[in-house]
Amino acid sequence: MKTPTETGKAARPRIRDKRQAILDAALQVFAAGGVNGVPIPALAEQAQVGTGTIYRYFSSKEALVNELFRSQRQFKRDLLFDGLDRSLPARAQFDIVWQRMIDYSRQHPDTYRFLEMQDHRPYLDEQSRQLEQQFFTPLVRQYRQYQEQGIYRRDLRAEVLMAMVWGSFANLVKCEREGLLVLQPEDLKAACETCWSMLTG
Repeated sequence: MKTPTETGKAARPRIRDKRQAILDAALQVFAAGGVNGVPIPALAEQAQVGTGTIYRYFSSKEALVNELFRSQRQFKRDLLFDGLDRSLPARAQFDIVWQRMIDYSRQHPDTYRFLEMQDHRPYLDEQSRQLEQQFFTPLVRQYRQYQEQGIYRRDLRAEVLMAMVWGSFANLVKCEREGLLVLQPEDLKAACETCWSMLTG
């Protein structure tokens, strides 16, 4: 039997953890092309495994998307909120999380973009949706507490306020990624101040 080299085909490198290699490749290609825009053979090529190998680890594309979503959602939660001193004043906590959001979007662009995309959402199962709810529920609860304390404005629901802040940040990152602007430190500082003013009214 001829070896891959003898038949003119390059041998694939041996991969110690194929499951993780598939997840890593999925994050890259989904962030670049969207979940719907990437066929499984293209994902297999990026992961340097056979198409059949993917189905040995994941029963379907939906199963792969859900595992990737859950791992990256937890990763985001840890980066933004682990070790955050909840005894700090509201403004200090806001500033810390804002800076962590900046660092997260720049140091982990694939993770950030994958979670910001919407085309993966039809794939999400109940477990993934519950994890999503577990991520947002404590944030909404904190917004409401700050409203009750008179720190945040009360003329908008807490969910609306939070969506406005996260949406403003996401659009800043999107504009920079698309080359429409280059965010300088003073821009990000001013944007943080503006979002805080929006929260406090």
